[in-house]
Amino acid sequence: MDKDTLFSAFGKWVAPINPNIIPNWQSTTTLDRYVKKLDTLVFLYIFIEAQLEKRKGLRSIMRKLEHDEEFQKQLGIASISASQLSRKNNQLDPEVLQAILCNLITQLHRDARPVSGRIGTVKIIDSSTISVCLQRYKWATFRKTKAGVKLHLRVAFADPDHVYPDKAVVTPARPADRSQKDVLIDESDVTYLMDRGYLDYGKYDSYCERGIRFVSRLKDNAVVEEVEELSVNTDSDIIRDVKVVLGKAHKRMQHPFV
Repeated sequence: MDKDTLFSAFGKWVAPINPNIIPNWQSTTTLDRYVKKLDTLVFLYIFIEAQLEKRKGLRSIMRKLEHDEEFQKQLGIASISASQLSRKNNQLDPEVLQAILCNLITQLHRDARPVSGRIGTVKIIDSSTISVCLQRYKWATFRKTKAGVKLHLRVAFADPDHVYPDKAVVTPARPADRSQKDVLIDESDVTYLMDRGYLDYGKYDSYCERGIRFVSRLKDNAVVEEVEELSVNTDSDIIRDVKVVLGKAHKRMQHPFV
């Protein structure tokens, strides 16, 4: 399929995908070896359409292709079975998809401009736990009766029109969210927003030393020590401005927050 001939709404969705990434993988791996119809790029386009249209399963995807001649022309195939889709899904190397994602992120970074020159780009980090079959995913330790994976996601907010996934890490569900902080928080020219699951006073001290800006929710039992009262303009909406230190005893932070 030649993406340059796509003029439909769907074609505009997939146009930013760099199809040259696939041949690069084909030259060094068994990707698409002996494949005559359902190659990786066609498979990717099929599942992008399925995601956009919120299709319920493989048979729904199959029926869409069977009854849509325009979609058939765009893909270059007339039909596909649910079993073929399932086999391809099981065989596909996730690193190929990671390479495509990284390429799309690079394009977005190039086109997006920060919402503010003072705080730069805002990056939000959070995680989602996904339950999976214990028999098939024994490596994904979670609970006695089921397995689970955790998607740690970093989303970049450049401005209201540029919000996009920036980095993703998949781990077993059991490790705590904060175990991936070093992977997700690695730049000093952005402001990070995170939930209380990433709370770690030792890391916060490290961020202060490295000049990494961040905003985090605190736990209800957090110890907050006021160390200095700062002046506030009389015409300001701010009620109080206080310099504080978090934690106590050996967990007390070295750097105050303003």
